[in-house]
Amino acid sequence: MTAGTTVTPTVPPDMAAWPPLDEDKRSAGQRLFHWAADGEGPRLCLVRGAGGSGKSALLAWLLAGTVGRPGLTIHATVPSEGLTTETFAWELGRQLGYGALSPDRLLDRVGADERPLLLLVPDLHRAGAGPADLPSAAPETLVAELLEPLLALPHLRAAVEVGTSALLATHSGATVVDLGEGDGRDTGRASYADLAAAVPRTADDRPDWSRAPAPVRRRILDAALRTDGQETAVRGLLTDPGFLVHGSAAALTATLADERIPVPGRLREVWRLAAPELTAYHADSAERAALLHSAAIGTDPDLAEYLRPLAAQHWWSAEWARPAQPVTALALIPGEERWLMASDATGRLRTYDAKGGTGAPLTASPRLPDEAAASPSVHPLAVRPRSLAPRDARSALLLDGSDALLPLVTEDDPTTAFALGRIAEHHGAAALSEEESLVTALGGGGARSPYAVVGDRGGSVHVWSLGEYQDVPRSCRVHEQPVTAVTCVDTADGLTLTFSAGADGSVRLWEISAEPMPVPVQQRPYRTTALAAADTSVGPVLAVAWSDGGVHLWHVLSGRMRELPWLRVCDALALTPEGLLVIGDAEGLCGVRLRWDGLWEG
Repeated sequence: MTAGTTVTPTVPPDMAAWPPLDEDKRSAGQRLFHWAADGEGPRLCLVRGAGGSGKSALLAWLLAGTVGRPGLTIHATVPSEGLTTETFAWELGRQLGYGALSPDRLLDRVGADERPLLLLVPDLHRAGAGPADLPSAAPETLVAELLEPLLALPHLRAAVEVGTSALLATHSGATVVDLGEGDGRDTGRASYADLAAAVPRTADDRPDWSRAPAPVRRRILDAALRTDGQETAVRGLLTDPGFLVHGSAAALTATLADERIPVPGRLREVWRLAAPELTAYHADSAERAALLHSAAIGTDPDLAEYLRPLAAQHWWSAEWARPAQPVTALALIPGEERWLMASDATGRLRTYDAKGGTGAPLTASPRLPDEAAASPSVHPLAVRPRSLAPRDARSALLLDGSDALLPLVTEDDPTTAFALGRIAEHHGAAALSEEESLVTALGGGGARSPYAVVGDRGGSVHVWSLGEYQDVPRSCRVHEQPVTAVTCVDTADGLTLTFSAGADGSVRLWEISAEPMPVPVQQRPYRTTALAAADTSVGPVLAVAWSDGGVHLWHVLSGRMRELPWLRVCDALALTPEGLLVIGDAEGLCGVRLRWDGLWEG
């Protein structure tokens, strides 16, 4: 099937299977149902009616009827009240499986999507947020910038609630479902004073946003922008960490986009980083605090300190940040010290203390010199490590940007130089004789005894001990596609578990004394950007970073998984047995504390 193709469902849906409708809604429901089921009819259905007429309820009825039934698939439902072009695009991208994308990138992805897509858009007439004199406050902007281009795609259909407005009325041939006058209810324009009065107070007379009604949290910032003396009202909300955690993320995003509005500290910068995740449906206020705190910890220390107590209640929270040059490679150095080895894009290696709670830098080398790549098969350019397998704090195996394995050792350690040089020579010679043996991934592991794990273009994984000499590695073909990331962990009961990712989006487990598991640990239509593993107090744990920005944490023995929503694409990972997950990306390093006791609850 190609983009632009519209097909009738192979199993026609049966409206009798849908939930029952009141008599006065049955005719409208039939019209909406038949439009949705007819893949050859008009691609736009306008759901009209006054406040209280049941428009949103009718769209919810259509959606509810598709759950668990074949024949009709609704690919995304985006309630539009308070959304701007940007926040609508983020939410639609998440629901379609692309992740939060900018409007332009979303249009490109939807245009290339091969599925016939069916969308529901409740409350389009209530879209818009931010200062009233900006285009983002008007629903017409969302229509012109995003919905019209989407509806121009021949494989996309949408049912859109427009109230009594003229939104999208110029689309000729659209199906119209009109629910009439209704009861005239419209709760969307309450005054700021009324909304503020509905917010409970704490014992010391501060607003308690955690107990404020949801409609108040959703609408009060827009109401503050409309009220007399708006500067005082808006400032009061933007300087209240409780409101930043509980208020409407979409309204905050639109308001903070207006550079005319003064904000405390570096809130605008912090919010911009966190906004794509904060606008997702995170019902847990502690998770919102953790997300905002992680954006603030390396940018706005005062805001980070305000948020820290609430963020610390969550199962993860950022503990420290080391903004620096982009981190291209990262690994935990074997041993009890919990030191990290990291490389930046210039080839400079640094070590950090992962045990002390601050990520303090310990040492920094000059940029790796050309002669560090002492191998005849390597082009003589400066070394740019893209992954590391440390033996200790003074020696490591490096995978260079030229796809060559290189030993890094000090001059006074000839034994280590020989062992690491042997590994590099083994894979260099193999790559010269067979293209499938070209090294594509390198990882380390082993808190008790250091290992290097090598993945190649043919899908094989090779495990070397760095603590004792090996003439040949333990090897197994684990993937059908090239290996893109590898790591390993030695467990308390004597097992050595390797984890590897393939170019096909699969993550696989191989215990080196047995055969690989017959099915992947996980398979996704994204690229794995990093792996890390540790043997913890709850057993082996695997961390997987994906190109869509997600970081997945696997409890290996039970197969349970939890997603840590991260704010940037992660380029490198390290994990300590005590639960410190260190993330390396374009902004440097960040240490994230994981609570093993709460990680897989619920």
